[in-house]
Amino acid sequence: MKAETARLTVAQALIHFLAVQHSEQDGQRQRLIPGVWGIFGHGNVAGLGQALEEYGDGLKLPTYRPQNEQGMVHVAAAFARHRNRLQTFACTASVGPGSTNMLTGAALATINRLPVLLLPSDHFASRLPDPVLQGLEHPSEHDLSVNDCFRPVSRFYTRISRPEQLLSALPEAMRVLTDPAETGAVVLSLPEDVQAEAYDWPAAFLQPRVWRVRRPAPETELIEQAAALIRAAKRPLIVCGGGVIYSGAHEALAGLAAAFGIPVVESQAGKGALPWNHPMNAGPVGSAGGLAANRLAKGADLVIAVGTRLGDFVTASRTAFQHEGVQIVGLNVVAMDAAKLGALSLVADARAGLEALQAALQGHRVDEGYAGEVAALKGRWDAAVDDARRDTGSTPPSQGSVIGRVNDSVGGRATVICAAGSLPGDLLRLWRPLDSKSYHVEYGYSCMGYEIPAGLGVALAEPGRRVVVMIGDGSYLMMNSELVTAVAENLDLTVVLVDNRAYMSIRGLQLECGSPSFNNELRHRNPLTGRTDGETVQLDFVQHAQALGAQATRADTLDALDDALVRAAHGGVHVIVVPVNLRERVPGFESWWDVPIAAVSGQAGVNAARRHYEQQVAGQVRYFTPSGQPAKETL
Repeated sequence: MKAETARLTVAQALIHFLAVQHSEQDGQRQRLIPGVWGIFGHGNVAGLGQALEEYGDGLKLPTYRPQNEQGMVHVAAAFARHRNRLQTFACTASVGPGSTNMLTGAALATINRLPVLLLPSDHFASRLPDPVLQGLEHPSEHDLSVNDCFRPVSRFYTRISRPEQLLSALPEAMRVLTDPAETGAVVLSLPEDVQAEAYDWPAAFLQPRVWRVRRPAPETELIEQAAALIRAAKRPLIVCGGGVIYSGAHEALAGLAAAFGIPVVESQAGKGALPWNHPMNAGPVGSAGGLAANRLAKGADLVIAVGTRLGDFVTASRTAFQHEGVQIVGLNVVAMDAAKLGALSLVADARAGLEALQAALQGHRVDEGYAGEVAALKGRWDAAVDDARRDTGSTPPSQGSVIGRVNDSVGGRATVICAAGSLPGDLLRLWRPLDSKSYHVEYGYSCMGYEIPAGLGVALAEPGRRVVVMIGDGSYLMMNSELVTAVAENLDLTVVLVDNRAYMSIRGLQLECGSPSFNNELRHRNPLTGRTDGETVQLDFVQHAQALGAQATRADTLDALDDALVRAAHGGVHVIVVPVNLRERVPGFESWWDVPIAAVSGQAGVNAARRHYEQQVAGQVRYFTPSGQPAKETL
């Protein structure tokens, strides 16, 4: 008997397939792809554009229109992060620049382990129109296109040159999207002629399918080894990463920390897994870390890294963990991450691993002297945060006081969003979240321009939650166009635009490296010097935001900021422009970040910075002895 088929174009079959894919974890099922973001051009308007127009409504697969292709990938990534990677959007773009505009978003998603489905259009598979408008010509590789740039920044990439290739490519794409260890940018490159080709699709291919997001359990033998290391440790420390939040391991983490007296320190992605006022939460660690966490890290004889990539900022460029013979236990669903720094590697879901560790540690508790030290350090850190957030009376106000006022006004359950500049470090130290979705700072790629699109993604992921984007003026100038999208979609979004006159984070780093300020301030080119060190360029961000459809105001004082935040709470898209001073900066707290200084220079400041740099480099741990290994044999 002949199998039942459905005759559809490749584009039509693709959206029919996406509309019936579901993810499931712990019995909770949801649409994996609840919508499509797209900007149409000649490469996709007659293919995917036609399919979405004809079938999108019936399939309950809405199409959203952004203003920039990079922005729509950021929306999808932020949406996926807020939904614990159980849902994401598909993004379609036309041939050439439309598709390559998605590259930065793809890199961000892959680096942050966030699922996004990208559908860039490609040159004709037939090669009859050759070169097609916006197509790349390569002298020796005729099958090369600009879309091949996606290969190094994607977790899965394929080009669909024939309709039947979709039958194997789409299931593999869904598998990668829903695999917690492999997820990232998934790219199906679609030649514009293939999108419009018809094919007889097996009916079974278009039937609903559920993809279970796995929770791998740790190996019993390794749990026993890890438990033995924890029992032997005098000063254990848990480093909490984003994997804790994605796996829903908050209660397991809190239970283990409280039961055994083990303090928890946070990464950017892990902040919020425990409320800021939890007695075992010692705050952020590493290059942008706080006093308590960095001191605990320095003396820790055992580091339990849970759901973290152990990136450069968390380890303070390998200077955070200074105890001689420190042992590392890595609990991560990604084997590569679990094994970092010579760790005893527990490849497992964070919640499953923490629950197994708690069961294996029954009856154990660290020395009360260590618990008392943790409590004292946390008290000092909380006081330091209070001080950094206080109103100093300066006009314009300090960035720390602005963060404090925004946090106090919107509360600890609103979602704050940021990505780049000096704000991420200050937010990591000063923002006080009360739940795991109230802190959303993208710091894997630290991508300027992520912030406003991410606000859209979070607003769509959880309607009704207060969403506050905190963004510097430099990032705002890169991707403000998605304010138009937020207005068009009738979203509620508050943007606090911190105006410090351009790239002041990097200017500060530049000065610390011994160089004078150069090309980071927003100034006119000086005809006398030939450099950008003339008068400051005057911008009216309020009028600009209003021109894009937002309600906008300027707040020169903290009281004016309070009033503006109250008005913004009534809904709609609001931009609050807040100038901040450059003198009062949040200090560092016994941390370091490896930024190499020029080894040779005629500038005294650079030479002094180089001497200091060489002193700091001497403190880097070049090699961590593998943890949990048998005792050395006598030779």
